[in-house]
Amino acid sequence: MQLAVYGKNIEVTDALREYAEKKLGKLERFVDEPMTAQANMYVERGRHVFEVTVNINGLLLRGEESASNMYASIDLVADKLEKQVMKYKTRFLKNRTKESGGVAHEEPEAGAAAEPTEPQGKVVKVKRFPIKPLTLDEAIVQMELLSHDFFVFANAETERINVLYRRKDGNYGLLDPEW
Repeated sequence: MQLAVYGKNIEVTDALREYAEKKLGKLERFVDEPMTAQANMYVERGRHVFEVTVNINGLLLRGEESASNMYASIDLVADKLEKQVMKYKTRFLKNRTKESGGVAHEEPEAGAAAEPTEPQGKVVKVKRFPIKPLTLDEAIVQMELLSHDFFVFANAETERINVLYRRKDGNYGLLDPEW
């Protein structure tokens, strides 16, 4: 596994880097594909935070934990990512053979056009990411693994960019723009 480790308000020592590589390297026993990871270590309000994003051939796993010391934070994240990999292997591989379905498509309500208003906030971060074509089921699994409420992906079936989101009722919605 290729691991890039960055620190903020903390010195990333060789011991910390090696410990993170050792703990995260255990994920390789579950996956046959090459992995890369980017980790951030920082201290905030007396808590040691370790966050990492692992890329497994386009599949992203993310974990973030804080504890009283960085080694404990690394342990917690490694455990979290191991659970995500196991969830991926069972759920994702099972769903791969099924047809996609069960996603609610919402139509905008008549007369629901919003009036233009001045933006209240500003863009403070831009995130770039590679897009790999996914089926709807694969996108749902990826969104769940990242613990996000929405997920942007290239739909392998329609060859269009879609946005998958979690609805308040626990189901999913899909935004499929027409050009």
